Amino acid sequence: MPEFVCRLGTPSGEIVTRIVEAHAAGEARAELEREGYRVFDVSSAEGGIGSLFAMGGSGAKQKVKQSDFLLFNQQLSALLRAGIPVLQAISLLKTRSPSASLRAVLGNVEEKIKNGVPLSQAFESQGIFPRIYTASILAGEQSGSLDEVLHRFVEYLRRSVSITRKLRGALAYPAFLLVAAGFMIAFLTLYIVPRMSDLFRGLDANRGLPAITNFVLAVSTGLTKNIWWILPLVIVLIVSLVVWLRTANGRLVLHKLLLKLPVAGTLIRQMAAAQLARSLSTLLSGGITVPDSWEIASQAISNTELRRRSESVLQLIREGRGFTESLEQANWLPELALDMIGIGERSGSLREMLDEVAKFYDAEAEVKLEQLTTLLEPAILLVMAGVVVVILLAIYLPIIDTISAGPTSGRR
Repeated sequence: MPEFVCRLGTPSGEIVTRIVEAHAAGEARAELEREGYRVFDVSSAEGGIGSLFAMGGSGAKQKVKQSDFLLFNQQLSALLRAGIPVLQAISLLKTRSPSASLRAVLGNVEEKIKNGVPLSQAFESQGIFPRIYTASILAGEQSGSLDEVLHRFVEYLRRSVSITRKLRGALAYPAFLLVAAGFMIAFLTLYIVPRMSDLFRGLDANRGLPAITNFVLAVSTGLTKNIWWILPLVIVLIVSLVVWLRTANGRLVLHKLLLKLPVAGTLIRQMAAAQLARSLSTLLSGGITVPDSWEIASQAISNTELRRRSESVLQLIREGRGFTESLEQANWLPELALDMIGIGERSGSLREMLDEVAKFYDAEAEVKLEQLTTLLEPAILLVMAGVVVVILLAIYLPIIDTISAGPTSGRR
């Protein structure tokens, strides 16, 4: 059933965001109105809210790069700490921003603030910023410490961006090796081997070819003769796979599979635990309650399967269960993380302990990431070397056999 992101007004006057499953947007709106909410906006959650930096909207919405978003928040935090009013700070940053898309967004935000809309609602109405960001700003507005909340969010964002860059950098070389291996194998199979086929046919008439040569020739001949229908078929299959993986079921199957991989699965859990703990700590430090913090932070879990397992936690918290006890029901957080959170909950230092959990699993994730890249690089090199050796043996073995047989090789 499709999911819809709904921005609601509660009977007590609070502005909240909920994810509702319904067959259509109208059905979701009607259901929420029956429950007593005032519905401000209903939008499709297709594509998920999972990624923290999924700041690309649909239609005319423009994307804001992570680096531009981080720079803007650093500058906004500094201006507010210096005592500059919010409207003046937004106006100044709008003219100084190097990003055209961010300038357009800030121009819209500036207009809304001039019309009396609070800063948090002005950002939320853009539909491109992560929920944790708008919730943090709202908490800062309500507590009167917007500059401090923004400063904590900047630290949170800087760490998140740093981890994302490390992940991309670590996987860049294995990805390059994989592409290079594919091109090399394709070159040998589709270009070199077919040009040796005439020589192989002459040798086959005299002595017979080794089995490995016959195998490589059969593969190469089959590919070259049928390339004009195999290539479109491969393209169609790849496009179909990409489209399927963009659906809810496709992402769920992929994310379940990733969790089962030996090293990668542990890495994903550790990175998710660190991200979740950091999000919760940031929200709690802004004065947001534990249930609301969990509702927002759980949306930042990028793995669909882990997010699905975490759906029951919010209901358990609202039923009066302990936070740690509720987290255990998700059945994916590491036991050490649960122990640390439990200690923090019992001692009244939950936010500080969540910071420690985030730092610990950031460090653990970096170790696992290094192990993963250490395993991937030699594995790709071994596969590439194995295929290349097979092709080279197929090419040179008949020639070596002919040379070894000498001038009598043509007589029977």
